[in-house]
Amino acid sequence: MEQAFLLDIQNNQNIIYKVCNLYRDSREDQEDLFQEIVYQLWKAYPSFKGESKLSTWMYRIALNTAIAAYRKPKVDISYPKELPDQVQYTTELNSSENEERLFCALRILTDAEKAVISLYLEDFSYQEIAAITGLTEGNVGVRLNRIKTKLKERLN
Repeated sequence: MEQAFLLDIQNNQNIIYKVCNLYRDSREDQEDLFQEIVYQLWKAYPSFKGESKLSTWMYRIALNTAIAAYRKPKVDISYPKELPDQVQYTTELNSSENEERLFCALRILTDAEKAVISLYLEDFSYQEIAAITGLTEGNVGVRLNRIKTKLKERLN
């Protein structure tokens, strides 16, 4: 199971990097969030039934972890299970100046807006975005239009 998990993380690590970059400003905070997301994925991995795409499942956990981390108080917790040693936040996203501008603009969005636009930018369908976020397909479309307008104003 550990090898399958590591392979799935390696094949889909950009999902985690994008969520970390979107929800945290500093490199240290991004690394902390990366570790928390991987830990949550590791805990939930045995229960993944394949009823949705692996990337959809990973996005749901990553987004929920990123958003929940803001809400919960920081407490000292010792976890009984350890993550495999090979999982680390070591690679940096190779971002162009335009990508950096986009991430800066995305950071002004609310958590819900960040979740919707990040899934949209990953080419998820409205139906898939609705399933992950709990919104209706129509609401996804409305929110995306509002988010695009907000981003155009910010980028211009």
